Amino acid sequence: MKLKKSLLVAALGLSTAFASSISVAADIIRIGHGTNESFHLHRALLEFKNEIEKNSDGRYEVQIFPQSQMGPDREMVEATQSGMLQIAVPPSSILASWDPSFDVIELPFIYPSKQAAFNVVNSEVGDKLLQRLDRMNLKGLGYMESGVRHITNNKRPIKTTDDLNDIKIRTMKVPSHLDTFNSVGASATPMNFGEVYSALQQKVIDGQENPTSIIYSQRFYEVQKYMSLTNHVVTFYLPVMNYEFWMMLSPEDQKLITDAFDHAVAFQNKIVKAEDKQQLAEMIEAGLEVNELTPEAMQVLVDQTQPVREKYRSKIGEDLYDEWSAQAKAAL
Repeated sequence: MKLKKSLLVAALGLSTAFASSISVAADIIRIGHGTNESFHLHRALLEFKNEIEKNSDGRYEVQIFPQSQMGPDREMVEATQSGMLQIAVPPSSILASWDPSFDVIELPFIYPSKQAAFNVVNSEVGDKLLQRLDRMNLKGLGYMESGVRHITNNKRPIKTTDDLNDIKIRTMKVPSHLDTFNSVGASATPMNFGEVYSALQQKVIDGQENPTSIIYSQRFYEVQKYMSLTNHVVTFYLPVMNYEFWMMLSPEDQKLITDAFDHAVAFQNKIVKAEDKQQLAEMIEAGLEVNELTPEAMQVLVDQTQPVREKYRSKIGEDLYDEWSAQAKAAL
């Protein structure tokens, strides 16, 4: 009898412990993105993770899957729409596949400066664009920096638009990016990101265009001779959360998410600012020849890409384009 009683007590203890473990189990927030773990985006997302876990009293666990472990950007967005992922962090241009309005973010020379670009995306018109994601079962959390894009190549320094003639440049599979380079005489070549280094090494392409941080982290400078600071496009990542997941959160937990996101953005901006100059200096020391364009040459590039901006004005919607462009000019 005593043995049965002991077994019963033990069983009740195990049952209570099991129930207790269920009650305190953390909700998991899975985040997918395409960059490597040394890149500033991943490090900023680690800050997001730390803030959520620290300030939620163990109610949430954040799991981050870098380097496209959850699939290419489009597949990660689709997984977020379905709820298989809670958050995806794609380039903003990917979202134009669902709504062409998102093309406005990455048009060539639409911003007079990087700071102007940040002023626009963080303004009322930037918020209005994010609200369009609701109909896609996505909640736009805001904008994270990808960077200002520049050209590298193996043929010649790019000092004028004439220098772009017959240069085969890899671009993202973004129609406005293809149109931009074709409009200035280059041969735009869309290619998956993971193929770029070997394509440069094997001279399948002459060059590519990316922010300094990506040129550095992917070591493209090892297989390129020249880098020209063209500042042709300012790019952003656009973190999106499953909308149903967002709506199930309490107002307090929604604030927890947005506060953690704001912290991560501030952290990212700080490290990008500190590292860009250092990375450029290291690439120059490694043998990369870097040149800036004169204001006159830059203006020619701006003028020659005007037809691209006009083409996308009608595609995006004239009202949105005009408001976005006016905000960019006002931010100068």
